[in-house]
Amino acid sequence: MRIVCLDLEGVLVPEIWVALAHRTQIKDFLLTTRDIKDYDELMSLRLKILKKEGLTIEDIYNSVKTLDPFDGAKSFLNKLTEDYQVIILSDTFYEIAQPLFQKLGFPNVFCHHLQISKKGVVEGYKLRLKDQKRKTVEAFQNLGFSVSAAGDSYNDLGMLEAAEIGVLFRAPNFLIEQYKLFSSTNNYEELYSLLTQMD
Repeated sequence: MRIVCLDLEGVLVPEIWVALAHRTQIKDFLLTTRDIKDYDELMSLRLKILKKEGLTIEDIYNSVKTLDPFDGAKSFLNKLTEDYQVIILSDTFYEIAQPLFQKLGFPNVFCHHLQISKKGVVEGYKLRLKDQKRKTVEAFQNLGFSVSAAGDSYNDLGMLEAAEIGVLFRAPNFLIEQYKLFSSTNNYEELYSLLTQMD
């Protein structure tokens, strides 16, 4: 039995923090896991900016509500779910990504939690599990599943390395060049074929 693990942002939906950057005109929010390998470093930067600019959870949530899945993403997800167990492994947060989960049809998502004050100030975050993407794939394998995985950023590499099949989807060219052991594609039809090729 195969489980398919997918990243969320950059694979199925736009980057949440990039959208916030465009909405607020704060350029540092443009930095993502494609730019900074250390997730704690990236989130510390984001939290400092939120505090400095006086932005609340409501500001982030309202930005996310304006986003839609990429064209073809929901159809791809539906088709994949017909034949496989699909788990989305994301480094986003339940408290802000809910509108996107709804638009995708409420798939199974493993992600993290934000620590929010009663006034809506984002004070910190709590990882569900450090290196959760790799460790989740390995846990599924220990349960007797084979795993295919797709992602687009540095924080997906552990997941792709652990999986039997790893695919870079719509990844930046420098990542594709650096990690040639992974297949890569930019369209969902080919992604489906790559993820399911051993069946």
